[in-house]
Amino acid sequence: MFEEDRFVTSSKLDMDSEENSLRPKSFDEYVGQKKMKDNLRVFIEASKKRGEALDHVLLYGPPGLGKTTMSHIIANELGVQLRITSGPAIERAADLAAILTNLNENDVLFVDEIHRLNRAVEEILYPAMEDFALDIVIGKGPSARSMRLSLPHFTLIGATTRAGMLTGPLRDRFGVICRLELYAPNELAQIIRRSSEILNIKIDEDACLDIASRSRGTPRIANRLLKRVGDFAIVMGENKINKKVTDHALEHLEVDSLGLDYTDRKILDAMILKFNGGPVGLDTLAAATNEEAVTIEDVVEPFLLQLGFISRTPRGRVAMPAAYKHIGVPMSEAAMAQISLFDKVSDDE
Repeated sequence: MFEEDRFVTSSKLDMDSEENSLRPKSFDEYVGQKKMKDNLRVFIEASKKRGEALDHVLLYGPPGLGKTTMSHIIANELGVQLRITSGPAIERAADLAAILTNLNENDVLFVDEIHRLNRAVEEILYPAMEDFALDIVIGKGPSARSMRLSLPHFTLIGATTRAGMLTGPLRDRFGVICRLELYAPNELAQIIRRSSEILNIKIDEDACLDIASRSRGTPRIANRLLKRVGDFAIVMGENKINKKVTDHALEHLEVDSLGLDYTDRKILDAMILKFNGGPVGLDTLAAATNEEAVTIEDVVEPFLLQLGFISRTPRGRVAMPAAYKHIGVPMSEAAMAQISLFDKVSDDE
């Protein structure tokens, strides 16, 4: 199963077509990420008073937390145009040159998945970010000559889910680096209430909190669940989303009380029931569940690790007591001994 097949994936799906209409337009409308917002307000206000472009901004964190939305807000707060592209879309230096030379003074250029930039393109970007100049080579062979074009002052906003994959020289050229954190349930409830008003969906407070608690700390998943539960409410003949509708809808969508879906539970079941809680190797787990190893490692495991349901050890993956409790299976003595051994090794290290 690939990530796009999962309903609770934080990556964007085709069903998220209304996402743009739900984006907040200002810091006042943007829920959560308080420290980041407060700092950005200061930096933006200072750049406006100086009459200069905002320093380059790097936004990083898990997908679905609002990096693209924040780029729109920054451009709106600065009162300038926003140009949007992505790392994989800029294949050649000429593509980057075309984008940069069409910017106006103080414009914002947003590059999503900036860690996937071609290395040759990245080299061209360095002087553009630092000196607002573009070095191009005209001609070939002995007659070739280098030419420097001046660029308007602009702000580059880079977004990435993998900050560690950025090269050091590129990362060092960002003056403002912001990490987006997962949202608390009360923050997600505020987002759901706002989205329900925009989508003209009535929702009870209990149902709102219930959806928020199952959204894996991600606004994109919260909005997706809201729309799908709203569909169930319409078909069930209810005039609003209540607890009864929410429980019925999320049971059919196979999203449990913590936000785990069928794939998450299949991994936990395999670890606990087939391998006595582990340790089990990634490839063995992939073969036992008919999933790809990279899918388990990049898509399934991060949320299970955040919940403390599994742990990675040198010998393989181990199911923790919280996982046993969640799926309702008592821990065997062998499993408890294995976890005690793992804890002892960790303490010794």
